[in-house]
Amino acid sequence: MSSFYRKYSLIQTYSLVIIDVLCVLVSYLVSYTIRYQGTQHMGQVDFAICLLFVLYCVLYDLLIDWNHFIFRRGYFDELAAVFKYTLSITVMLGFSVFLFRQGEFFSRLVFGVFAILDFILTYIAHILFKKYMYLFYKKSTGSDKVMVITTREHILKLLKDIKTEAEWSYEVTSIVLLDEEVKETEIDGIPIVANGENFMDTVKHMTMDAVFLYLPDIRHERSNRLIDAFETMGVTCYFSVGNLDRKKSVQSVDTFAGHLVIAYETKVIDYRRQFIKRFIDILGALIGIVITLVLTPFIAIAIKADSEGPVLFSQVRIGKNGRRFKMYKFRSMYIDAEERKKELMAQNEVQGLMFKMEHDPRITKVGSFLRRTSLDELPQFFNVLKGDMSLVGTRPPTVDEFEQYSIQYRRRLSITPGLTGMWQVSGRSDIKNFDEVVKLDLQYIDNWSLSLDFKIILQTIGVVLFHKGSK
Repeated sequence: MSSFYRKYSLIQTYSLVIIDVLCVLVSYLVSYTIRYQGTQHMGQVDFAICLLFVLYCVLYDLLIDWNHFIFRRGYFDELAAVFKYTLSITVMLGFSVFLFRQGEFFSRLVFGVFAILDFILTYIAHILFKKYMYLFYKKSTGSDKVMVITTREHILKLLKDIKTEAEWSYEVTSIVLLDEEVKETEIDGIPIVANGENFMDTVKHMTMDAVFLYLPDIRHERSNRLIDAFETMGVTCYFSVGNLDRKKSVQSVDTFAGHLVIAYETKVIDYRRQFIKRFIDILGALIGIVITLVLTPFIAIAIKADSEGPVLFSQVRIGKNGRRFKMYKFRSMYIDAEERKKELMAQNEVQGLMFKMEHDPRITKVGSFLRRTSLDELPQFFNVLKGDMSLVGTRPPTVDEFEQYSIQYRRRLSITPGLTGMWQVSGRSDIKNFDEVVKLDLQYIDNWSLSLDFKIILQTIGVVLFHKGSK
């Protein structure tokens, strides 16, 4: 199974476990309240019964894996599946009560009301969960954005297959038709973004997490070149099997929209560790936001006293796999900084797609202090909390920089950008070539681990405290 599907399998599994457990808890508490009308506190036996219900719920979810095909079940099938699940956990609970001879201490009314309530609540919760995933999550920035690459002859059938499959985990956002001339601009509301031989110049600047290649009429050599290009960009590639004999970086065989595909990925990611990384991001962001809120009044007064303009500066940056987001900072430059940048490009001290000057005249006096202490970056903790950024990652490029990217540079966007990263703790003021930044970013991507993140965070604290590399 590819990382694309492992990620969403974990999201689906653990989300439904949490939903089912919450339904059990609510059902039990309500049934207990109905029985005793709120006049009796829960005793040890009743509490133990509640814990057993939760335990059997989790065991049924994980061992039976009854929610694996939840998105393929219609209303009636879902009703039957929930009934079987509720009946199973109540029977297991009844058997346990009998086995431990605790029946005389447990109300049968609580037992009966619980079974009815849990059946109703679980069914409603499952239906709402599926509705949310189809209607909202699928259209959000969190779902994977997929580009379909094929020819005009096959596109209508492929889109029909994709609709029939109705996966919640991805959204088809663009189409490439490799026919030399295609007159349409969209099909079924999905834009046709390119065609012909030079489409890579267009798609390398687009938002995409994966591509689906269905090319039965295309020569093997061209298919190989396409797969190589997307691998170079760090984009997961699903190739419909049947017309290609190659083994390079084949990680798994999956199905996509009902088609058997080979998954090509440069690196398989353990999404359990990714979830831990996200938890750490949220925890770190909350701590950082508290610090930001405490310091904001003092920083705001200093910025306002030093120069005209807003306290906060926002700029559109490019995030994971081409997603655009607004990145926030405390303003450290004069308000005409962007206009003056063009005049200063000749004095750029970094070779390549990045601008840096040691004595940048656009930086205010307060801004110079904020940059030396990295206080200007505190508002980015809000970006981390939103999920646009991570505590540790790669530097998010500006739109202008991104539009000049080659397919080699694109791979540094295959992960969520970070507040700090390898290049920030490697003497960022001493790096004079953008290729060195890319090299450090790819080194981080290829060797990522939770321990590496902790190491970079600790090094970042040292960099901030001793002002190393933060000119």
